[in-house]
Amino acid sequence: MNTPIHKLQRTCLFVFLIGLSGIMFSSCAKTCEDEPEPGQSLGIASIPNLRDVGGYKTKDGSTVVRELVYRSNQLYKISESDMIKLAQLNLKYDFDLRTEEERNAKPDELPVGVKNVWLDVMASNPGDGPAVLAQLLQNPVLANAKLGDGKVDLMFMDSYRKFVSMPSALIAFRELFLSLGDQNQLPALFHCTTGKDRTGLAAAVLLTLLEVPVDTVMKDYLRSNDYILPMYKTVIDDFVAAGGQASIPQSIYGVKEEYLNAAFDELTTKYVTIERYFSEGLGINTAQQQAIKDLYLTKK
Repeated sequence: MNTPIHKLQRTCLFVFLIGLSGIMFSSCAKTCEDEPEPGQSLGIASIPNLRDVGGYKTKDGSTVVRELVYRSNQLYKISESDMIKLAQLNLKYDFDLRTEEERNAKPDELPVGVKNVWLDVMASNPGDGPAVLAQLLQNPVLANAKLGDGKVDLMFMDSYRKFVSMPSALIAFRELFLSLGDQNQLPALFHCTTGKDRTGLAAAVLLTLLEVPVDTVMKDYLRSNDYILPMYKTVIDDFVAAGGQASIPQSIYGVKEEYLNAAFDELTTKYVTIERYFSEGLGINTAQQQAIKDLYLTKK
C-alpha cells in the first residue's frame, strides 16, 4: 500500500541517507586534506629536512605507519619555538649517525627526556667522504683540482658503497634497525649532518624492506634536495664567485640518483636481496625482519 505515511517514511529515509553520506564524505575529505603528502618536511624552520618516514604505500597496498620514525638533518641551533614543535613529536630516542668530530662541533639539542644514542656509521674510516668534503670548499682552487669534473660524484658513490659494506656501518645500522623495530623505543628519530646521505640510505633501506616501490624510495631520497640545497645557497654562491665549479658544492650538499644506486648495487652484489642484507650483513634474522614489518605496516 502506497499511503501518505509510507511516502513520508521513504522520504525521511532518503533524506537521512543523503545526510549520512554527506557527513561521511565530509569526514573523509577532511581526513584526506589534513594528511600531508608522504616525504614532506614537517616545516620546522630550524630542522628543514625533518620528515616522517611513514605514509607511503607498499607494493601490496599496505601503508607505512606515520608518526613512528622520523629522519632529519642535525639538531643544532634550534629556536625556542621550534623546540616546542619538536617536543610535540613525543620522541623517546634520537639516533645520531655522525662522526665524533661532527657531534663535538654541533652537539644535538633535544627536548627534555629524549635519549640520545650515538651510532657512528663512519667510525671505520672517519676521514672519508661526505663528513669532511665540505672542508675543501674553503679552497676553491684545491677543490676544483680534487673534486672537479665529476670526481666528487665518484667519491660520493664510493662512500655510499662503504655505507653498505664497511664494519662500522654494519654495526651502526644493525643497532639502528633493531632499535626502530622495538616499539618501546618509538617514536624515534635518526639523523646525520644534512640528513641526506647516511640518513638517506637508512631511510631507503628501511622503506625497501617494507616493500615500498623502488621509484617511491628514490623520490623520497631525492627530496632532500628541496630542503638542504636552499640552506647552503650562500655557501654555494660564494664558492662559485671565488672561482669554484658550481657542480662541486651542489654535489656535496645535494643528492643524486647515482649515489643511492651505487649503494644498492653494492647491496645486491654482496647480498642479492634486501632480506639477505638484513640477515647476513646486519645479523637481523627473518623473525626480526617480520616484526619490523608488522610494526610499521597497516592495511587500509
